[in-house]
Amino acid sequence: MNGVPESIVSAAWLREQLAAGNSRLVLVDVRANLMDWTWGRARYLEGHLPGAVFADLERDLSAPKTGANGRHPLPAAERLAEVFGRLGIGPDSVVVAYDQAAGLFASRLWWMLRYLGHAEAAVLDGGTEAWVRAGGSLTPGEQTRAPRRFIPRPVAGMAVGVAEVEAGLDGGAHLLVDAREPIRWRGEQEPIDPIAGRIPGAQNHFWKENLGAGGRFRSPEDLREIFEAVTNPRKGRPIVCYCGSGVSAAHNALALELAGIANVAVYTGSWSEWCADPGRPVERGTP
Repeated sequence: MNGVPESIVSAAWLREQLAAGNSRLVLVDVRANLMDWTWGRARYLEGHLPGAVFADLERDLSAPKTGANGRHPLPAAERLAEVFGRLGIGPDSVVVAYDQAAGLFASRLWWMLRYLGHAEAAVLDGGTEAWVRAGGSLTPGEQTRAPRRFIPRPVAGMAVGVAEVEAGLDGGAHLLVDAREPIRWRGEQEPIDPIAGRIPGAQNHFWKENLGAGGRFRSPEDLREIFEAVTNPRKGRPIVCYCGSGVSAAHNALALELAGIANVAVYTGSWSEWCADPGRPVERGTP
């Protein structure tokens, strides 16, 4: 059976794979609600794509919070390997993640798999809405898969920590791209974190700008045009995506890959980690 054709797949492609009995296929439901962490699992139990297992954003895809490491800290590679193995993901698995939010949460799982060296991973373009519109069914209850051994092989340069971001500020080592909505990037409003603003020098590309009709990703050509305008000051520097807590930053990382733009990392601690230390610099307003 074929692997994923690219980092996003259509509902039609997925239906074909399921109908063909692709034994390598692992569907992962990553539906979530940032205001209610119990919401995603409840929706999963009500009805999910056939055979899909559930990954919890808070419990599975985030490390414990300390008050200084952000709202969705990146788990250690060994911990993620345990989670992926429990979900039935092995070295030959073809993983398709989906959610109800145009790939917002599914992109985080996609990025984590790629970061740990698992290339056969994709996001269902349009999520559950696209699946149902394409005539796909939903199955209630919980699905489990036989555990597999997942061996993590972290890819250098895909994840950066707060120390790297701080060290790179003075010399402009990175081009920072903030995925939050513009009003938060400008520091005019901050509904979640205790301090409003952005990391100094960060450009803004709101993650929802990656989407077109039906909550699907724009074409690679459109994305390339949009990102080239945002990343014009790049001058060969690595792009570092961040957001509020490391979730929508992965959506931008996925969109950048679709656009054919390489040398992209994610600062997983993001603004919620950055602003936890009052000694770190903050920028506000429109440059």
